[in-house]
Amino acid sequence: MSHEPKTYDLIVIGGGPAGLNGVTTACILGKSVALVDRHHELGGAGANTGTVPSKTLRETAVALSGLRSRDLYGVDLSIRREATVSDFLRHERTVKSGLNAMFAQQLDAFHAEVFFGDASFVDPHTVHVRTIPKSQAQDQHKADAARDNGELSIRGENILIATGSSPVRPAMFPYGPGVYDSDTLLDLVNLPRTMAVVGAGTIGSEYACTFAALGTKVYLIDSRDVLMSFLDSEISRALVTEMERNGIVFHWKERAVSCTMNEPAVPGNPGQFTLKLSSGQELTVDEVLVSVGRHSNTESLNLPAVGVRIGGHGLISVDSSFQTNVPHIYAAGDVIGFPALASTSMEQARRAVRHAFGMGVYTGTPQLLPHGIWTIPEIGMVGETEDSLKAKGIAYVAGRASYADNARGRICGDTHGFLKLLFRLPDLELLGAHIMGEQATDVVHIGMMAILAQAGARMFDETCFNLPTLGALYKMAAFDAMLNAERTAGIPAAHVLK
Repeated sequence: MSHEPKTYDLIVIGGGPAGLNGVTTACILGKSVALVDRHHELGGAGANTGTVPSKTLRETAVALSGLRSRDLYGVDLSIRREATVSDFLRHERTVKSGLNAMFAQQLDAFHAEVFFGDASFVDPHTVHVRTIPKSQAQDQHKADAARDNGELSIRGENILIATGSSPVRPAMFPYGPGVYDSDTLLDLVNLPRTMAVVGAGTIGSEYACTFAALGTKVYLIDSRDVLMSFLDSEISRALVTEMERNGIVFHWKERAVSCTMNEPAVPGNPGQFTLKLSSGQELTVDEVLVSVGRHSNTESLNLPAVGVRIGGHGLISVDSSFQTNVPHIYAAGDVIGFPALASTSMEQARRAVRHAFGMGVYTGTPQLLPHGIWTIPEIGMVGETEDSLKAKGIAYVAGRASYADNARGRICGDTHGFLKLLFRLPDLELLGAHIMGEQATDVVHIGMMAILAQAGARMFDETCFNLPTLGALYKMAAFDAMLNAERTAGIPAAHVLK
């Protein structure tokens, strides 16, 4: 017997960071919401395969390797070679399971309906859901998952697509034990002695740093000659220096042209796989991580049927309100591309949902979203870079403050970190903040709030920071900028502070 599809104010497709934030935003606004997600563990890649697992592994690696204590005490702890990756992931599994439970409880509290299954468009307002088997659904949502023998349709006045992305998997690599992408890497059993990471983007660089901290010899291969070109160039160069200091070997302007499995390792045959590079050089390693980009999870949505425009790699095109070319259909998160961070994805979804229901959003700087990169050391950035200011013809001055000149920086043993601030001339309003070092992904938020407030050097001069804290770096960097402005542009500090 057929049933008329139930109608919701909002249907959200995808239960990752963007999708979950879209659901809660709409529920807070008093709207009826349905969430469709193909996995029975909520949280998407952010909670289950990407953001949280990789950062938890990173923190465990830093703690257990004694990396932070080496410069402080001259102590170099070594990881037991017989230790397995499972040993390092116990905490990650605890964190992940706790998040999964929290997400489910949160959706129940908001009375959002959840359907576990694959979604595809029937028409611009109707979504068909092929639900997953009853046994795979979370207990509290089994009734939804089992409805209509696994097939049902629902209607949405508005629809948010937040289906995320998946790793690109070039055919030359023999995926399986020993050859991984970022979704499968944490399935490896033993810590490798050697590892090749193909692709020096954010994900490849983060994992390269983590495994180097665990004592693995890491070779990082990239076709470019600049590390993460979206970074401020000074930060990018400094990060390369620190990664090399931690033992990572870069192979710039190189591509992997083949990857072959070797015979079982014997004396004289030290690794499982041989990678041939475009230069002809060969690397023999125990494990390979392929991190050469991601493509949006849009193939099964039947988007052409409703006229939603799709670009390269399956990316959905959106405007500044995250609205597609079909007015009531929005998209947020990895599915629309860069920066593809959990934090920015959540904010994109919040703004999309508020726009869908005619609610106001802060419009002063709609694209001001922070970046956090969990390499070792961390990177935090927000706002303009030197290159972007030069391209726009904006006069600026930079101010810097070193962790080595900061009491908290010395306490935590970070002697190479620094904060760089970019101020507009002549008024010294803050336009960009860039940090490399301990807690950079947290400390960058001070700069973000200052930019949002259209504040600058004067505000930092008048702000009292706790001591010893890394936040005090902002006052030091602002003073440095004022001195530089006086020296290079003839702008007295007294003029700025009056």
